[in-house]
Amino acid sequence: MVFNTKTKLYIGFFIAAGVLLLTAVASFISTRQLSNRTQWVEHSYQVMQQLKDMELRIKDARSGVRGYLLTTDTVYLGLYNKAKGQVMGHFNEVDRLTQDNPKQQLRLDTLETLINVQLRLLADLTRSKGNLSRSTIQTTLDTDRQTMRAVERLLSRARTRELEILQERSSEQSTYETITPAIILISTTFAIVITLWLFWRVSVEITANERLQHELTAANEGIAHRISIIENLANQVVQGDYKVKIKDKERDSVGNLATSLNRMTQTLDDTFTALEKRNRELDQFAYVASHDLKAPLRGVSTVVKWIEDELGHELSDKMREYFGLMKGRLSRLEDLINGLLAYARVGRTQQRLEEISVEHLVHEVADLVVPPTFELRIQDDLPTLVTDRLSLQQVFTNLLSNAVKYHHNKQGIITIGCREAGKQYEFRVQDDGPGIAPEYHEKIFLMFQTLRDRHTAESTGIGLSIVKKIIDEQRGSIRVESAAGSGAAFVFTWPKQPVGVALSKAEL
Repeated sequence: MVFNTKTKLYIGFFIAAGVLLLTAVASFISTRQLSNRTQWVEHSYQVMQQLKDMELRIKDARSGVRGYLLTTDTVYLGLYNKAKGQVMGHFNEVDRLTQDNPKQQLRLDTLETLINVQLRLLADLTRSKGNLSRSTIQTTLDTDRQTMRAVERLLSRARTRELEILQERSSEQSTYETITPAIILISTTFAIVITLWLFWRVSVEITANERLQHELTAANEGIAHRISIIENLANQVVQGDYKVKIKDKERDSVGNLATSLNRMTQTLDDTFTALEKRNRELDQFAYVASHDLKAPLRGVSTVVKWIEDELGHELSDKMREYFGLMKGRLSRLEDLINGLLAYARVGRTQQRLEEISVEHLVHEVADLVVPPTFELRIQDDLPTLVTDRLSLQQVFTNLLSNAVKYHHNKQGIITIGCREAGKQYEFRVQDDGPGIAPEYHEKIFLMFQTLRDRHTAESTGIGLSIVKKIIDEQRGSIRVESAAGSGAAFVFTWPKQPVGVALSKAEL
């Protein structure tokens, strides 16, 4: 199996890392074993030392008792008492150190019995010196000698066994002292060899990559020049020039992209030509709707008014009701025509940019559409900005009039707020009306969608559609925050800087 250079480098790095890891593990295990064997050697020395010290303390206790028996000097009793207290301390330490050696534990059980007998004999001699006959004392001393010889034999066997264990542990310690440096040396050498091979392979790869980099740099310069031509075409398309073309005959990805862009600009040019034609037809429709539709509508309204004026005294209550319904329908039809005209004209008229105090603008709109029974609250400082006054005025007019129109009471509170949001201002128009259920939050911005009865004259369902279209033209957004029974807040964004005096073809 043939591996590429990258795979070989990975394999080499993994091998080197594995060798280093094995070296570390082997060194750790070997060092740990060496440390353990050293500790066990030290352990054996401690056992032998404690056995030796215990034997010496027993002999010191016997010497103290014998000295006391010969001289009756109580100083010897002090030597005896001190040695007696140390004997069991040494025994307990030996017992603790040999917990891992069952044979030694058996010897210690026998040794403990003999030591207790020995200490008891010595205690009897110190307490009853004046009450015992010479023969009794001699018998006790003989028993003491025999017991001491038995103790010495057991201690000798225990030391001999511990010495054997010491030799075994010392041998193991020597083995690990030899193996550990060898393992570390061999593993380190192998790791160095692998590392040097990797260094050589990396050097070869770097040289090849540098050569390839020079070749890519030369190729990229040519591609960068061709891409700059494509970017220039894109900029011209953004500015509305769809007749621009790229002369790139290369048969590669960039050349194919240039060919696709040429087809795209041709398609855009054809599409916007057709769109301009449709816009002219829409302008003609707006003119017809403004004059040819509204004129007969006003005529019908005038005839209805004449009938009421001339024959009002002859009309029955039912006829007056019918005439009232007719006037309501005519009024709603006129509002619909005006709304359609307003919607069609959004973004199609020349913007007139001027510096506007939003707070003054809101108060002017409120004076026109908010009745005295409603309270207008300006919650934050409203900014002063340069924008198209008519567009922003129409947004506030529709939002404030809706807050009044759809309120469930004759009086209420409308709150206006504002905050900065990056390159835009975020305005908030909030009322304390009946609110809007969440399922209608998107629906209300569609044309002819209203939550009021369609037969209500003032409810055409176009106002919020006009607001959304104006805000879309300004590259902003609008949303509603509301729940049924808790009022409604319309939140919209407006650019701090004007988006343009007039829309270009690319923005239509």
